[in-house]
Amino acid sequence: MSDLTRTRLNNRDYMRFPFRVGAQGAEISSRHQHVREQIEQILFTNPGERWYRPDFGIGARALVFEPNSSPLWELVKKRLLATLAEALKGEVLPESLAVEVTGENEKLMILISYQMAALQHSEKLQFVFNGDE
Repeated sequence: MSDLTRTRLNNRDYMRFPFRVGAQGAEISSRHQHVREQIEQILFTNPGERWYRPDFGIGARALVFEPNSSPLWELVKKRLLATLAEALKGEVLPESLAVEVTGENEKLMILISYQMAALQHSEKLQFVFNGDE
């Protein structure tokens, strides 16, 4: 995936997640990096962990201890699509958001693809979870 040319549409800076302080102060992320960071927040936040947003997150790390089969994959897919659609509203084209969840032995694999709303920039992110993490 190539770096984007900065224009007025994608020239907003966001505080990096997780928060870091460098020599110049708080580190920042570009718009497309910010969307990736939001997706990671959704994946790694346990439901109920955020105050005032008890439905936020899917707690993917805990899912590796569930039976790794198609019912789990469908549940994760539905939960993830609903949470991503709400959290990325305005940043990602809703019709471009796609989630694939599969598993193999002890691994749970999640593939998320989307297109940025204003930038015509598409991305595919793959996350693999297993009991070793």
